Amino acid sequence: MSNRPAGHVARSIDRPHPETPGGTPRRAPARTFLHTSDGVRIDAVYDPGATVRGPADLVFVVAHGFTGDADRPHVRRIAEAFADHGAVVTFSFRGHGASGGRSTVGDREVLDLTAAVAWARGFGHTRVVTVGFSMGGSVVLRHAALYAGAEDGAGTDAVVSVSSPARWYYRGTAPMRRLHWVVLRPAGRLVGRYGLRTRIHHRDWDPVPLSPVEAAGRIAPTPLLVVHGDRDGYFPLDHPRMLAEAAGDHGELWVEPGMGHAEHASGEDLLHRIGDWAAGRAG
Repeated sequence: MSNRPAGHVARSIDRPHPETPGGTPRRAPARTFLHTSDGVRIDAVYDPGATVRGPADLVFVVAHGFTGDADRPHVRRIAEAFADHGAVVTFSFRGHGASGGRSTVGDREVLDLTAAVAWARGFGHTRVVTVGFSMGGSVVLRHAALYAGAEDGAGTDAVVSVSSPARWYYRGTAPMRRLHWVVLRPAGRLVGRYGLRTRIHHRDWDPVPLSPVEAAGRIAPTPLLVVHGDRDGYFPLDHPRMLAEAAGDHGELWVEPGMGHAEHASGEDLLHRIGDWAAGRAG
């Protein structure tokens, strides 16, 4: 596991037809395996969305939380809500769902997101918004920091981080202590594989990747929205406040009353507000 800038190679086995016989841009749903720069196959899904307006419109790239995948009902619900605002790419992080490899719990997952962003731009979209939940929220922060100001299309035009930690190794809540047991103990990784359908790498981080709060301070000028519930059982409110403070003038914080953690706690109203924010900030 490393903190190196994340390159990518993306190959699709199902490409959209860019035009109809009459010359009107047309997109079709697609599913494929992407190949990351370190050779992991990533299962990815493209939804053209309900408000397609041409080849230069908005696309959301959704980064799920730990133990999620592109086919989980809560991830599909997120995608369906964002599809009212633009096209949507969902994918399964390494070690999750049909993707290959093993989860590194936020480290090399940045390579998976990089491949997904490149695939999204390959459909002609020029405005890309990355939206991450929990572990995915930390990944979108690191990806944006690594590619802030990039001119080759590898970066993103706006970032939304939902229910993300601000710092690594946090064990201040019971859910996070359980998660550390799953990740760090052999018995826990067996529970992860067979109980949670998540294959977890046994090696420690070396070196430790850039922390989310450090990444938030390096994203500017890319707009950042930090979303967190005031009833989040995993990470208390000092985490989102640290992220927003680190982002400075380019960051915005929404503390959602009554909201719990990540995708399961994100209601339809919140998702559509995020969609509206993204449409107004990206590009």
